[in-house]
Amino acid sequence: MPLVSMCGMLNAARRGGYAVGYFEAWDHYSLEAVVEAAEELSAPVVLGFGGFAVDRSWFRRRGLAALGALGRAVAEGACVPVSLILNEVATFEEVVRGMMAGFNAVMLDSSHLPFEQHVAETQRVVGVAHALGVAVQAEVGELPSATGSGGLEGEVLATEPDQAREFVHRTAVDALAVSVGNVHMLVGQEAAIDLDRLEAVYQAVGVPLVIHGGSSFPWGAVRPAIERGVALFHVGTVLKKAFLEGVQGGLASLTPETDLQHLIGSHVETDVLNQGKNRMKAEVAGLIRLYGGAGRAAHHH
Repeated sequence: MPLVSMCGMLNAARRGGYAVGYFEAWDHYSLEAVVEAAEELSAPVVLGFGGFAVDRSWFRRRGLAALGALGRAVAEGACVPVSLILNEVATFEEVVRGMMAGFNAVMLDSSHLPFEQHVAETQRVVGVAHALGVAVQAEVGELPSATGSGGLEGEVLATEPDQAREFVHRTAVDALAVSVGNVHMLVGQEAAIDLDRLEAVYQAVGVPLVIHGGSSFPWGAVRPAIERGVALFHVGTVLKKAFLEGVQGGLASLTPETDLQHLIGSHVETDVLNQGKNRMKAEVAGLIRLYGGAGRAAHHH
């Protein structure tokens, strides 16, 4: 089916008292994992790719256009409502190229800039995107990122309600990502979420809120977060972990008689990448249920 506006999708989630998941993909198998889980649960979903954890030269040279074409093809073949986001790219040029490649939602990673520059860059994105019917997400505040050694790196800057209000008013963004204790790329432990700050930000801005760092967002805080304006959770790291575990399980069962043609790229049961997809699909399905999105596809027709 045709792509659905992310604005409409998130506003429907707010009215319905649930949230949508953006489950970040990186190839055809991971895209299929998300779509199949959403279809089986009759849930709206945000598909897409991020510019945060990829090789920059590859992404600029051929990755962005190729991922856009792939994402659009899979999204339009889905039988549930789908939006397609280009998430956290580094430059305005990449945002524009993403829109030309078929993404109908974009996010420029500019929250680290001085406030006035962040506003100006976001206004620039919104000016082009809204003219093309493309939704814009932006972030006020900064999240830390988990390291392999178990620590955190990067500046932690919590979202200030007054600054968020001014930012949304001046930029007219469609959704706002917030920093309320959530952490990028953290798995195996829960982040400490400041629900009071989340409530204050939502009261200040009035647009749907977005949580990045969904892999470590406490399950017990999901419902309170939705009640405080969160309409979209971004999840990535825990999905890669699940996919890798599925691949490892498939590799562990190899025998000398294994048919190499069926081992990789075949999409049959013995395909190790397919086993990774199935493990990731189960993870996505669990999160869709957690966010309350199961059975909500009909709300978007």
